[in-house]
Amino acid sequence: MRRTALLASAALLTTLLPLATAATASGADDPAPTAVDRFEGEVPFAAQPAEGLFTWGGDTDDPPTLALTARDDAPEGAKVLTGTYDISGYGGFTHDYAADRPAHDWSAHQGVRFWWEGRGSGKKIAFEIKDGGAHGEASELWTTSFSDDFTGWKQISLPFTDFTYRTDYQPVGGIDHVLGLTRMWGYALTLPTGVKGTFAMDDVEVYGRADQSLRASVTTDSAVHPVREGATASVRVTVATTGSVPIDEPVTVAYRTTTDGTARPGRDYTPVSGTITFPAGTASGTTRTVRVRTLGDKAAEAAETIPIALTVTGAKAPAETPQVVIDAHGLPYLNPKLPVRKRVADLVSRMSLAEKAGQMTQAERGAVTAPGDIAAYALGSLLSGGGSTPTPNTPEGWAKMIDAFQLRAQATRFQIPLIYGVDAVHGHNNLVGATVMPHNIGIGATRDPRLAGRTGAVTAAEVRATGIPWDFAPCLCVSRDERWGRSYESFGEDPALVKSMETVVQGLQGARDGSDLKDHDKVLATAKHFVGDGGTGYGTSTTGTYTLDQGVTRVTRQQLEAVHLTPFQEAVDRGVGSVMPSYSSLDVIGDGRGPVKMHARADMINGVLKNRMGFDGFVISDWAGIDQIPGDYASDVRTSVNAGLDMIMVPYAYKDFHSTLVDEVEAGRISEHRIDDAVSRILTQKFRLGLFEHPYADTTGAQAIGSPKHRAVARQAAAESQVLLKNAGGVLPLRKSQKVYVAGSNADDIGNQTGGWTVTWQGSSGDITPGTTVLEGLRNAGGDVTYSQDASAPTQGYDVGVVVVGETPYAEGVGDVGNGNDLELTAADRAAVDRVCAAMKCAVLIVSGRPQLIGDRLGDIDALVASWLPGTEGDGVADVLYGRRPFTGQLPVTWPRSEAQLPINVGDTAYDPQFPYGWGLTTLTKVPRGGASTLKVLAAAAAVAERTGAREAGGALVARARLIVQQRAGGRLTAAVSKPFADADHLLLTGRYGAAVRKLREAYLAA
Repeated sequence: MRRTALLASAALLTTLLPLATAATASGADDPAPTAVDRFEGEVPFAAQPAEGLFTWGGDTDDPPTLALTARDDAPEGAKVLTGTYDISGYGGFTHDYAADRPAHDWSAHQGVRFWWEGRGSGKKIAFEIKDGGAHGEASELWTTSFSDDFTGWKQISLPFTDFTYRTDYQPVGGIDHVLGLTRMWGYALTLPTGVKGTFAMDDVEVYGRADQSLRASVTTDSAVHPVREGATASVRVTVATTGSVPIDEPVTVAYRTTTDGTARPGRDYTPVSGTITFPAGTASGTTRTVRVRTLGDKAAEAAETIPIALTVTGAKAPAETPQVVIDAHGLPYLNPKLPVRKRVADLVSRMSLAEKAGQMTQAERGAVTAPGDIAAYALGSLLSGGGSTPTPNTPEGWAKMIDAFQLRAQATRFQIPLIYGVDAVHGHNNLVGATVMPHNIGIGATRDPRLAGRTGAVTAAEVRATGIPWDFAPCLCVSRDERWGRSYESFGEDPALVKSMETVVQGLQGARDGSDLKDHDKVLATAKHFVGDGGTGYGTSTTGTYTLDQGVTRVTRQQLEAVHLTPFQEAVDRGVGSVMPSYSSLDVIGDGRGPVKMHARADMINGVLKNRMGFDGFVISDWAGIDQIPGDYASDVRTSVNAGLDMIMVPYAYKDFHSTLVDEVEAGRISEHRIDDAVSRILTQKFRLGLFEHPYADTTGAQAIGSPKHRAVARQAAAESQVLLKNAGGVLPLRKSQKVYVAGSNADDIGNQTGGWTVTWQGSSGDITPGTTVLEGLRNAGGDVTYSQDASAPTQGYDVGVVVVGETPYAEGVGDVGNGNDLELTAADRAAVDRVCAAMKCAVLIVSGRPQLIGDRLGDIDALVASWLPGTEGDGVADVLYGRRPFTGQLPVTWPRSEAQLPINVGDTAYDPQFPYGWGLTTLTKVPRGGASTLKVLAAAAAVAERTGAREAGGALVARARLIVQQRAGGRLTAAVSKPFADADHLLLTGRYGAAVRKLREAYLAA
């Protein structure tokens, strides 16, 4: 139905009055509106490079649904755009113009408008336009918002003068920071989070005549200008224009210091006022300086602010009022010579409740769309969630972003620096070009604690060089069911193995007493997820369609202590600076409480972690973790804080959390003592990190990010993580004289071999970051290699085939088996294996985060390698395939025969897997020889090593015995062999060398 037909309806006439009013106000000679979307089907549902509408979101269930729906009350035409949404992270939809056609020119118009059917929710909806650049996904983003505080149809008009440059995300890092409007690529809407909703929209168009002020804008070099007391602050004022052309009309900027700040005119500073004039013809980018002289005295003081009011004529004014900040000085907490304990006590004694609440609040950087909120709420911390990166995503981009956030914190009374956190779980994995290590499951396979520590040190150096002092790693989960989507985040299924790999904590932090944390190459580590996240039962999760992740861990008290708690005691003993509770629930059999969310378990956090274990760092919640506690929001806050959480990760709800926490303390439901304890713990780590003296990024180590030296560590880790499960006829190592046929989905895919938590939260297939694929590694090794991904190329004339198959990336519960995933190879992978292995001798590499079921094909495969997720250095995989290094890796988890066996773990009474825990053949040139009598002698020698504490000698004796047993067992792995073999590896890791060799002798005799 056309708009002219609607005018006949008296009921709808009222809803159209805003349109008529807007047209009248704009003037009769305004250009005609230009349609962007009529939603009649003229613009399809499609993504780049075609023109179209498409959805997006932070998780698989975040993108809204869209439809073109016929409506009798459509404001324009016959159809409107309708949709439904239920967004937990972020989500919305976009209309991009075609990337292979010219951009559109909106510069003649005043703004953009559209019809929106209000629901009266009161929620804000962000509207974004795409300016300049190569296409819609490589443009500069400008944003504004409107409130859904009405019902029924209403035309929303958004003048271009209301749009501001997005500071939290820019696809290409920004182009000229000027809203040019001459090269427009479309628009996007971000829908509300945390509520289920529906929407309807119609007739998007640009309207009116362009505002003259769009041709020029006035900016300042910063919104915050810290200065030492007695020094002079300089505030640079710049005029810029669309297309960098000279201004065609004068621009004036009247400035004056105001008394709205905390500094006192005449005593703390000399007031200034005046006018800056940029005459017509002034070049874009011309800068003038306003200087404010501060006055010194001998009194110790907190920081004081001096706002500078700017009144702009002839151009768009800055979005914020700049302010000079006279630095805090002379107070005891600022004295680096004092013990940290005294500095903390002094600072806490000066803070208000609101300031303390701010220190306990952590927000996602993308949620802080008003950067002034950092000071307004005295925020203590920001984080980047998986894939939440600056643009450009470079070391310089990270450092610049974090420095800008730290600058905002300087506008607070006590100038307490932010502590910025990131999930660098296998290298600085959010940063394109960083050194990406094997995931923890691969590190566990190395059985090399020294190497684990070195990987942590490389990660710390690369993370800190981008301005980030805090890493949400390592995960100390003991994975007990490989159907769990986080299995690869675990070092293995044996708590003794997890403990042995905690050398990574020293790699990240340095000395156990925290004395190295201030160094430019160290970061605060986080032991997660306390406690029992790896023990959740299949089918117990209530989060979306997850099956295990965030479910219930049901254990006896003895199992809890022996399996899940012991790695955290080790972390505490190593001085780990922070601990993160698990999303999961803990159900301790016999305690009468049933399943209780870990974020609410005071008995475990206060009682066990802090009191019994002696943890003196701070506890940080997981992402919106308190929201899963039963009850209303106020009860979530008090329950979690009273349970012992010190800082709460409230990604998008930092305002609500801050006000609720203050209210709960004022009402007496959370004690001030609990608040002071939490804040003291947080500040202690900030002082140890040296953030008060050096809040900004120290980029001296940035040159080493992704360097050959760092990649050499990752290459060694990739090589040592490879586990040789079968090697019939000595197919491996390959010889360079052989003609090698390479196939499989994971042979030449850097995204697949790095897995989840790489550049984005879920990771993705494809060429997502610099590195070397397995195929490239084979070629770099000098082999005679032919590649056919699907094995469709002719297979005649080759000596050996290498088929690299496995999983595509996933993270957390998204990867749970039963949530759209299984442990089977894809049909394409199975076909590649079958085709190659039928034509020639073959080695199959499984690149995955957990075991894949291969039993039905094992007889046709000559060599089988568990390649795990080796990271960016495929050269390391080639090193063992071509014999540059021997295979030395051992299974960190049990490899099952079928999914029906799961969960299956070392120590189980019934234990008959495809390959046992600890299994790993070698390609050493000399495999030890011997039989039962040799093993008896080795057992006696190992017992002596155990009694005398000769750890290296004991380990070497057990390793020799293990190789003897593996050689005898070959492919004849029965339960009688596998159980004592797996038990032996656990005994080795717990220092019982004699018992380990005796178990291996038992396996030998059964083989």
